[in-house]
Amino acid sequence: RKPVEFVRGNGVKLFDSEGMQYLDFLSGIGVVSVGHCNPQVTQAVHEQADKLLHVSNYYYVEHRGEVAERISWMLSGGVEATGDDVWQTFFANSGAEANEGAIKLARRWGHEHLDGAYGILTAKRSFHGRTLATLAATAQDAKQDPFAPLPAGFGRVELNNIEELEAALDTPIDGTMPCALMLEPVQGESGVWPCTQEYLEAAREMTRERNMLLIFDEVQTGFCRTGNYFAFQGFSVEPDIVSMAKGIANGLPMGGFAAKRPLASLMQPGMHGTTFGGGPLACAASEATLAQMCEPGFLERVQVAGEYLRSQLERLSFVTDVRGRGLMCGVTLAEPVASQVVAAGLEKGLVLNAPAADILRFLPPLVVTQLDVDILIANLPSCYEAALQAQ
Repeated sequence: RKPVEFVRGNGVKLFDSEGMQYLDFLSGIGVVSVGHCNPQVTQAVHEQADKLLHVSNYYYVEHRGEVAERISWMLSGGVEATGDDVWQTFFANSGAEANEGAIKLARRWGHEHLDGAYGILTAKRSFHGRTLATLAATAQDAKQDPFAPLPAGFGRVELNNIEELEAALDTPIDGTMPCALMLEPVQGESGVWPCTQEYLEAAREMTRERNMLLIFDEVQTGFCRTGNYFAFQGFSVEPDIVSMAKGIANGLPMGGFAAKRPLASLMQPGMHGTTFGGGPLACAASEATLAQMCEPGFLERVQVAGEYLRSQLERLSFVTDVRGRGLMCGVTLAEPVASQVVAAGLEKGLVLNAPAADILRFLPPLVVTQLDVDILIANLPSCYEAALQAQ
């Protein structure tokens, strides 16, 4: 744990137990999307807590249908879908559970349409969760090895290598053929590594040719983080299944996976469920959160702020690479002192993140301003100098 206890927040600001103020450039790992203690979300949570907290998913739940309708609208690029184009969402409590559900739906597809094939291909350096199945999908040895043996049927390919992907789609994994390819449009946990346009287009074409599914893990990239409602819209490549969580409810635990009606219908009643998923409190928070994201100008403000953040980071002499989309940004440092920069940042009132020894990741609340970015940029050089001295 970092040596700080946060006890209060407001917008992009956090305050610790000693009264010190911070600018938050992590937002709970991309979770607090519309700002700490957002008034509309806070009011919605208070009102719902006064009425009802839980009834289980045996019944209709207030706000759940409205949230599902809003998500379908956002997945459709801001238009109302009809008929088989409607996206149906299965709600969960976390991103890992959302990805578990996506994997289950893909295997249902394999059972029904691909002679029982159940293999799932993912990309190296990916991160899909810490349950056993999503850990098997997370193509990082360091995270997998302590928990071996993991569930079978998961293979890995190099990100953005089209030739390797094509070969892998035609190669058995643990004795079964792939039924789906699962990708993060921008890999987040390993340092913000975007897919290329050409790679995603090829992935869509090759999976469609083989009647396989394309799953986009948008747990971190979804809900306006990259400047679109969902990152796949910025590539104009539509997947079959989308998983989501993090920014969906501004801090309340919530997630889900969505597919269009014909595919979603493979999940028959009783095949998939969760006690707490899509409960009244989380759905109330989500409805208030998503309503703000869909207001005119919201996406444009995220795009402008993200472009400004990247342009200012590119000016720093100790930064060798800047990448990302919207307000999801990663930088590579000239020296492997990222964790020391994070420690120095805390002392200066900055909440930063180091996913690797030489990488900083920036995931501020989507309401971050250019003034907030200016304060960050003004302080990063001295944080870097302190990090070098602390080596």
